[in-house]
Amino acid sequence: MDDVIRWGVLSTAKIGMKQVIPAMQKAEGTVVAAIASRDGERAAEAAAELGIERSYGSYEQLLADPEIDAIYIPLPNHMHVPWIKRAAQAGKHVLCEKPLALHAGEIRELIALRDEHQVVIGEAFMVLHHPRWQRVRQLIDEELVGTLRHVDGFFSFFNVDASNIRNNPEYGGGSVYDIGVYPVVTTRMATGEEPIEVMASGSFDPAFKVDTLSSVLMRFPTFTASFTCSMQISAYQQMRFFGEASVMSINMPFNPPDDQDLTIDIATGIRPEECCSLESIPACNHYTLQAEAFRESVLHDTPFAGGLEHAFANESVIDAIYRSMKSRAWETVIKL
Repeated sequence: MDDVIRWGVLSTAKIGMKQVIPAMQKAEGTVVAAIASRDGERAAEAAAELGIERSYGSYEQLLADPEIDAIYIPLPNHMHVPWIKRAAQAGKHVLCEKPLALHAGEIRELIALRDEHQVVIGEAFMVLHHPRWQRVRQLIDEELVGTLRHVDGFFSFFNVDASNIRNNPEYGGGSVYDIGVYPVVTTRMATGEEPIEVMASGSFDPAFKVDTLSSVLMRFPTFTASFTCSMQISAYQQMRFFGEASVMSINMPFNPPDDQDLTIDIATGIRPEECCSLESIPACNHYTLQAEAFRESVLHDTPFAGGLEHAFANESVIDAIYRSMKSRAWETVIKL
C-alpha cells in the first residue's frame, strides 16, 4: 500500500452522497474509488454525480475489488455489524456510520475480528475530529470553568416521515440512536470521564414505535450530565458545561457550518454583557479531518478517535439508556 487510501462506499445513502463523500474527496491522500448499490443503475448515477471511477451493482462486488483499501459504510443501523464483518473478512479497513452497533456486545465480536484480520475499524463520529471540540477538552482540563459540576445538552429536529428509516424500529430507528449519541460522545470526549450509571425517560410514537423524545440523566465520577433529544421538535442543538466559575456554551455543536469560523462562548454571570466570545475556531470540515485521521491510523498506526473500544464505551451508555426506559430505574453502564 502506498500513501494513498482508496475507498469504496457501501450504499448511496444521503449522508454519504451529500456530506461525507464530497468531504472525503478533499482529504489528503484519499481517493474515493468505487461506490456500490443493490441497484446497479443507481450506483452508476451516484458515481457519475460525484466523479467516482467505478460503480458496482452489489456490495459483494465492491468488497472483492483488490484495489480498494478501506470501506465507508453509511447503511441503515441494523446493517452495520453484518457488513463490517464481511468487509473485515475481505481484508478491508472500515469506517462505519454511528451507531456502529445496536448493542455493545456486538462490538466485542468486532474487536476480535479486527485483531484477527489486522484491520482498522472505526465509528464515524466526525465531532471527535473537530478542532473546536478538541479545544473544549483543553479548556476543561485547564479548569477554565473552574471545577466542572454539570453538562447539559439538547439536540432535535422534526421528522414524521413514515418512510424514513429513523422512524422504523426494525432498522434501528429512534432519537437516541440517531442523535442522542452526540451529547453522549461529546460529553465523554470533552471531560475524559465515563458515565457510571444513567436514568432515562422516553416518549414513543404510537405509530412508529420508536422513541421520539428522550431525556437522560448521567452520573459521572466527578459531575452529572443531562440531555434531551427529539425527532419531533423544531431543529435545535446546544451543549453547555457548568463549572463553579463560569459556563461554557457551544452553539451548533454537532453539525456546524464548514464555511465560517466558530466560537466558544463563556458566561460568568446572568447578564448579556457578561457573556463574550472566548475565542474563534477557524472554519473546517470535520468529515475531511475524519478521513485524514483514519488514513493516519491505517498508514502509521495512529490511534483513531472513534476506535472500537471507544465505540463499545459509547454503545454501552446507549444500551443502559434503553434499559432504563423500560425499568424506570438507574442502570449501570457496562464496561469492556
